[in-house]
Amino acid sequence: MSPKAFDAAAMALPGATMDIQWGSDRIYKIGGKMFAGTDGACSKVSLKVSDIAFEALTESGRAVPAPYMARAKWVMFDDLAFLDDAEVADWLKTAHALVAAKLTRKARVELGLPA
Repeated sequence: MSPKAFDAAAMALPGATMDIQWGSDRIYKIGGKMFAGTDGACSKVSLKVSDIAFEALTESGRAVPAPYMARAKWVMFDDLAFLDDAEVADWLKTAHALVAAKLTRKARVELGLPA
């Protein structure tokens, strides 16, 4: 997946925003809460995954626990270029949904998400 395709897939999600943080990292958020991010070079990508996906991806070696965020079930992929577009888009949708589900009902309504 290209950095441009990753950005397009993340920003196509309802209520998604992107901020540059920690130098040049691109951080994707919903309701002010992070659901994905890339390093400044847009090569490494980290995102929130389900408990089952965290175990499967880290145990298989496809991803590693994300630095500082592993306790919250985030994984990191070392090279965005070698990831399948459809698979990454699906992971982004899941990450977005997992984080959006933790928002308050009021915040979800304001963002146009199902309450």
